[in-house]
Amino acid sequence: MLVLGRRKGESIIIGDDIEISIIDIQNEVVKIGINAPRQVSIVRKEIYEEVREANREAVRNVREAGAISRLWKREEK
Repeated sequence: MLVLGRRKGESIIIGDDIEISIIDIQNEVVKIGINAPRQVSIVRKEIYEEVREANREAVRNVREAGAISRLWKREEK
């Protein structure tokens, strides 16, 4: 992990087309601005993790439903 110190108004560049700017710092909250191409997905990590867990749960439910369906088919024979 690269750790950089930045002050209000300063930026960092990632690759050729992503700029992260420090907009404001108040108390322990840093407001950042991200300038990136539209095709780059940007989400807060906690939201990303919630969606990822929901997707995992959905896959588990589909697998369980498939297992139950296979059991029903066996019982019908």
